[in-house]
Amino acid sequence: MKHRLCEPETGTVAALNSDGEGVVREGKTAFVAGALPGESISFQRYAQHKGYDEARLLEILEASPERVTPGCAHFGLCGGCALQHLDHEAQLRNKDQELRDALERLGHVTPEAWLAPLRGPVWGYRRRARLGARYVTAKGRSLVGFRERTSSYVADINRCEVLAPKVGQMLPALSQMVSELSIRMRMPQIEVAVADNQTALVLRTLLPLTEADRQVLAAFEQQHDVRIYLQAGSPHKLETLDGLDEPLWYELPDFDIRLQFRPSDFIQVNGEMNRLLIARVVELLELDAGSRVLDLFCGLGNFTLPLARRAASVVGIEGEESLVQRARDNATANQLENVRFHAANLAGEEAAAECQRLAGPAGSYTHILIDPPRTGARDVLPTVAKLAPRRLVYVSCHPGSLARDLDILVREHGFVLKAAGIVDMFPHTNHVESVAVLDGPGVQS
Repeated sequence: MKHRLCEPETGTVAALNSDGEGVVREGKTAFVAGALPGESISFQRYAQHKGYDEARLLEILEASPERVTPGCAHFGLCGGCALQHLDHEAQLRNKDQELRDALERLGHVTPEAWLAPLRGPVWGYRRRARLGARYVTAKGRSLVGFRERTSSYVADINRCEVLAPKVGQMLPALSQMVSELSIRMRMPQIEVAVADNQTALVLRTLLPLTEADRQVLAAFEQQHDVRIYLQAGSPHKLETLDGLDEPLWYELPDFDIRLQFRPSDFIQVNGEMNRLLIARVVELLELDAGSRVLDLFCGLGNFTLPLARRAASVVGIEGEESLVQRARDNATANQLENVRFHAANLAGEEAAAECQRLAGPAGSYTHILIDPPRTGARDVLPTVAKLAPRRLVYVSCHPGSLARDLDILVREHGFVLKAAGIVDMFPHTNHVESVAVLDGPGVQS
């Protein structure tokens, strides 16, 4: 990459890229943050790559009718959101089109039907986040928040409209608290985990705390009704100030499930959308009392336990041992005896064989759910095909890996793509969550 500030130029924005930036294709392609499709703009290229340039927006000459006033005063500086300037309905249309394009161009597949977007809260939805913390000598205080959009620096913000309100309004207090610590220069991040029963803050500490530091943190806990955890080493080795560790939990009332988790565990960012997504997955699977379900990448049982309420039996497989134990404990706490969990690496050369060993022979399952990380589930697809379920639902957080995997399932293994659609898990960001449902080979429509 080369950095060279070019002369201003004008152009028309053709589309948005996967990062939510406007794409100008007149001459060498330029990506312009803050520009929207259809707008006439002036812009200035500042970073040159082989196939495109990065550019800054100078002026909007003709605005898109879908442009709106951002709901956050810090939009544009803060990198937590990319699309607040785009009407929310237009955001959904854009993400829907991104999914369609990915399936068509990358996966060469088209579903028989498109699902309507699954909708939820647009503001104050984020219950899980990793915030940067940085003491700035020139300002005489610590900054706490997301990184700036165009740099690695922590953005100077005093509130966040997408974080759970209690945390979004707490940023100035967090900044003051960190500023008072003796190790303020050696505390790079604060993780947020908002449960139904309490709000947890995990402070990454690179030096030991003094007794005075602990008093500052204890006072903050009491004043703001939060639970502070200290992470000095491994992400999974957390300690509280008083040595007590009450479990965090969230409930899924539609299934009479309560799931306990640790502050460092993966949970879906958007709690309300998570509940809606679980209900949609159960609906799409079309379970009955005799259904036998395999849940791959099951985590701490977020989908597995609700499925166990509707099916004869469920097996969950997950790569992280600590999450598997959490899932087993959650099954016991919810008095579910028709569910089992196994730990196995679901990525890499040995993934298919290990998954096959734990899952069992063909015909063991009538239904399969896959909910992988961004890299997708390619390595376990041969096993999925051998198991020959009558229905498969795939929950994805990346359209590209979803398209690749659907291509494999449809073209190599004979599955039929029945439906697909987006899930509005991350409003105002460029992240696209989606769900696809397939029938197994030989299943009669």
